[in-house]
Amino acid sequence: MATFIIFVFWFISQLLRLLQYAIVATAIISWLVAFDVINLRNRVAYSIAHFLDQVTRPVLRPFQRIIPPLGGVDISPLIVLLLIYGLRVIVLPAALVALLQALNLNPPI
Repeated sequence: MATFIIFVFWFISQLLRLLQYAIVATAIISWLVAFDVINLRNRVAYSIAHFLDQVTRPVLRPFQRIIPPLGGVDISPLIVLLLIYGLRVIVLPAALVALLQALNLNPPI
């Protein structure tokens, strides 16, 4: 049972890590489009940008509504990345330990 719980927490951590990568990739692609390095009329570039936007929009949009752009620069991805990092490094391990202790389970070595 403990092994399954640890696996679930590991899987959640990996999904959050993938979300971090997607947010960074979205920011980089938006800069490349803004500086005219990538043209979204290219079908492949559009597909990649559209996919990343669809993945990151539900996470970024609430923060973009609250945090206004500073000097035309959207800092909401940075805030979201810091929050996800805090979840992965602080909250998930603490929740895992608390859950295992509440269920009186010893983690496998």
